[in-house]
Amino acid sequence: MTDERLTDQLAACVMGWKRGRDRYVKAGRGWIPSWRFRPLVVLADAFHLLDRAAHHYTLTRNGHTITVKVRTDSGQGIASGEQMARTMTLAVARALGLEVDR
Repeated sequence: MTDERLTDQLAACVMGWKRGRDRYVKAGRGWIPSWRFRPLVVLADAFHLLDRAAHHYTLTRNGHTITVKVRTDSGQGIASGEQMARTMTLAVARALGLEVDR
């Protein structure tokens, strides 16, 4: 799955946003440009996603490796990596049952 497709699925599942042409349509007819929501890259976006999706999560660091464990209504997800935003986002995606291979 591409980063863009994963971001679109998470925006829909977690944030409740609908994909429009070059934007996400939010509740109340508000919107943001699609390039402004980048949870795989931007740490603030990853935390926003994590806070909305997870009931419980843990972040641990061992040297350069970050491990994130997430629990949602749908299940649990774990991811490890060196990039914090990507690792957090992948853990959320796995907890929601989305197929991610990296």
